[in-house]
Amino acid sequence: MRNVFYFIFLVLFSFSCNTGKDAFDPNKKYSQQQLKQDYTIFRNILQDSHPSLYWYTTKDSLKHYFDSGYASIKDSMTLPQFRSLLSYTISKINCGHTSVRYSKKYTRYLDTAKQKLFPLSLKIWPDTMVVAINLNRKDSVLKRGVVITKINGLSQQQLTDSIFNYVVRDGYNLTGKYQTLSNDFTFGSWYKNIFGLKDTLDIFYLDSAGNEKEIFTPLYDPKGDTIKIERRSVVQELKRRHRPKPLRKLIFYRNLEIDTVYSTAFMTVNTFAAGYHLKNFFRYSFKTLKEKNIKNLVIDLRSNGGGETTNSTMLTRFIIDKKFKLADSLYAISRHSEYDRYISKSFLYRVFMMFATKKKDDGKYHYGYFERHYYQPKSENHYNGEVYVLIGGNSFSAATLFAGAIKGQKNVTLIGEETGGGNYGNTAWIIPDVTLPNTKMRFRLPKFRLVINKEVIKNGRGIMPDVLVVPSTEAIRKGIDFKAAKAKELIRERAAQNP
Repeated sequence: MRNVFYFIFLVLFSFSCNTGKDAFDPNKKYSQQQLKQDYTIFRNILQDSHPSLYWYTTKDSLKHYFDSGYASIKDSMTLPQFRSLLSYTISKINCGHTSVRYSKKYTRYLDTAKQKLFPLSLKIWPDTMVVAINLNRKDSVLKRGVVITKINGLSQQQLTDSIFNYVVRDGYNLTGKYQTLSNDFTFGSWYKNIFGLKDTLDIFYLDSAGNEKEIFTPLYDPKGDTIKIERRSVVQELKRRHRPKPLRKLIFYRNLEIDTVYSTAFMTVNTFAAGYHLKNFFRYSFKTLKEKNIKNLVIDLRSNGGGETTNSTMLTRFIIDKKFKLADSLYAISRHSEYDRYISKSFLYRVFMMFATKKKDDGKYHYGYFERHYYQPKSENHYNGEVYVLIGGNSFSAATLFAGAIKGQKNVTLIGEETGGGNYGNTAWIIPDVTLPNTKMRFRLPKFRLVINKEVIKNGRGIMPDVLVVPSTEAIRKGIDFKAAKAKELIRERAAQNP
């Protein structure tokens, strides 16, 4: 009898789960009334709680964008359509920490749905668009390194000008936007949302002789992809199986390799987020550098989108040669909001801000500790050799704080491109999610404005490299790590000058 009841329970549970799953309709349209209600809450929360709403955009201009967005809701919309509307509006704030995300259910749907996809991952910079990956692996024309001139009649300039209206980055920084579109298949995702996708793309490209030609290429259909991934070698497979997964993850996010020939260490730091034992990694790394008397250190921050400032500050202390502050000012404009019910963990954040912040004469709630506190360089295992830091459009938030703190130091050279994060400051620190009541669309709401150095001109740009290194078609085609190659070149030149 017990087994019978257990069987019935499993059937009912399975039915209820399947019913819930099937109940989600990704093509559902939300009514004009629902969308306008969500949009109004979206606008009101930003105006009520975002401390840098008018930092790079005037109040009148942003009011125009808010009003235009609301007026454009003339009919029902799907979630992708509404997301595009919200993204267009939110990008005008020019804050890289303020962005829109789909609802949790729609995100789960995208993770499992086998939809036809834009087949190309593209590397894009101001005057060039190059194929990095083609999912249609049988395509012998649009291979890695091929320059694309037009897609469905639109030039590279027309495409980026349009898509940039939906992509967030700090200030007026375009390097970060180009890099965002070059990340994985981000370009294709935005292309689909903005222009839509037909089964075939009309693409103009340059052949090996530099002549422009046309090709019609199909979308990538994951359902019809029967090509199997090549098997790993026996050795690779054994290493993969015997290396713990957490260790593989740690090695990806932070790693140290040493080249004894050129007395050079290569430190990869792809995040400053918590959970990767970064403090222990830094202690071990700089102890090792001292023990081995390593003269050159290359720190790769090109994929570092930020994280905990305690981690970036610790790395700074091992490199910097003078005391420094994290920020000249760090404040929020409110401790709570009438819209707290839509803001995740709002009660916890309110309690935290009651104890950590103090209202000053300017009416702002200041996090005074970081405005006053100076950090000293590490005395134990401090690194005094030559430091080369690789930066680019994906170097953001805490990675920008690190790069900015050591820029200009005699033994430090920043190599690559402008950081995606702003040189003057950012809006971040505490970033809860806001969930809109009808569509369940989410957006990030940074609560604190951080001004790194009030003496720096607020020009809306990132940290500039000391040595500018930009991509080239040849480097993409050959898979050359051109920024790391430049660091090695500088190290060899210095070694030749100082044998």
